[in-house]
Amino acid sequence: MRAALRLRTAPRQTIRCWTAGHVSPWRAIPASIERPSYSSTGLVLPAPPAATVADAETIDALRAAGRLARRMLDFACSLAAPGVSTDAIDAEVHEAIVAAGAYPAPYNYMGFPKSICAAPNEVICHGIPDSRILEEGDIVSFDVSIYAGGVFGDNCGTVAVGAADDAANALVATTQRALDDALATVKPGACLTAIGDACADAAATRDYGVVRQYCGHGIGRVFHAPPLVQHCRNRDAFTLVPGHVFTIEPMLTERSPELYVADDGWTVVTRDGGRAAQFEHTVLVTDDGHEVLTLPE
Repeated sequence: MRAALRLRTAPRQTIRCWTAGHVSPWRAIPASIERPSYSSTGLVLPAPPAATVADAETIDALRAAGRLARRMLDFACSLAAPGVSTDAIDAEVHEAIVAAGAYPAPYNYMGFPKSICAAPNEVICHGIPDSRILEEGDIVSFDVSIYAGGVFGDNCGTVAVGAADDAANALVATTQRALDDALATVKPGACLTAIGDACADAAATRDYGVVRQYCGHGIGRVFHAPPLVQHCRNRDAFTLVPGHVFTIEPMLTERSPELYVADDGWTVVTRDGGRAAQFEHTVLVTDDGHEVLTLPE
């Protein structure tokens, strides 16, 4: 795997260069587990052409899937410690998901080989868990999603490994704020532009980069569906109505948001080696506002 490129204009400080670790073999999933359509082939069916309004039955299933996805995310975060590999965390979360009777949604999604995404430090998103060992002071994002009851639950969070430095803690806190501020805009009649503005405003308070290439998405009986939810300033006039369900998942970088995709076809890395953080919730638009489906219990 190639290392992260370094910009000649990068600040004079430690620059991380991403290198891949060893990826372990595929893990088993019991035959009794309900599976999404792509589970055996990796082929994903086309998304619907437009955003859908979830019915009451689907909303109830999404609430249950969201609660389980959140429990699994909290479990993943609790395992992040110096000396632990992201592969070891994936193994434990994989077992916990299937023990709960659910399918780890990333598993064989377009060929993704693991059950969660793990993004340490300079990895922005879609990191494949591997033998890379977490170290004191790292930050790491876990994107944990599940399939159960015919629907998907999806969320992400970033945690410090041991004691992180002030710069890392500020990046994590500001990214969480970006998500919180974006959620506060969600209500019937609101436009998606408000979400992008809220994330951009939060990032601007510390001059952080906002990743534009990866967005939130509609979710329900399909993993990734319309609407596309941008976290940067935009002119998307899509108007929310009760029953819309989607994710908001801002990714901020401590320096430039320029990125590249590693040779594995998945791992997204900051081009200058700067750290990144991400937080994500699944949210339902209600008659009088919104309901976050992936809050901790």
